[in-house]
Amino acid sequence: MTPVYIRLSVPPEKLSATSSRFWGNPALPQDMPFPVYGDVDGERPYVFLCQINLEEFAPYDADNRLPHTGLLSFFARIDPYLGYWTGTESIGGTVSGKDAVKVMYFPSCDGLVEVQPADSPDIPSVPSGLCMEFSLTSSGLQDDHAVFASPVHRQWETWDPPFEDWVILLQADSFEGDDFSLDFMDVGVLDFLISPEDLEKCRFDDVRAIILSS
Repeated sequence: MTPVYIRLSVPPEKLSATSSRFWGNPALPQDMPFPVYGDVDGERPYVFLCQINLEEFAPYDADNRLPHTGLLSFFARIDPYLGYWTGTESIGGTVSGKDAVKVMYFPSCDGLVEVQPADSPDIPSVPSGLCMEFSLTSSGLQDDHAVFASPVHRQWETWDPPFEDWVILLQADSFEGDDFSLDFMDVGVLDFLISPEDLEKCRFDDVRAIILSS
């Protein structure tokens, strides 16, 4: 599978609602609430990590693994890795349960609008949105963000059963900016994992996650 590398930069102007972006607010259908998960204190919003405009991504999809229209959005329970305490278990060094992350696919960008999470002092503040650009070559100097990343950070041959053949849909690296510091267990990476069967059928309702760190 051919990795597609992600390069991030500060946008020169406000990003459109459905452009590929890291951080910021996600584009969702106007009547859809911000995604949440169950917490010891009730419901808590996921952290929005990024969204990929699949029309922008299509020229780099050498293996034709994703749809070429619509939006693919990634959410995760990573509050502690942004420096916020939560009362729930976060993603760690073993393959997570299915509610640790949420991946949403919208076949069309029409009618999608930016949606903000609930405003609360114990919920991570939203870092400013960053531009995402795609490349089939790695500069070696960029952070290790990638779609269909190779499992080079894994210290064993396969994932634990029953996930042995699952692939990395998205890899996010530890990095920091002016308004955030994202550190996955001592500068590790967060991998979103998907089964080959679900990827072939463009089903994203059973994506799992793991953090790998040296």
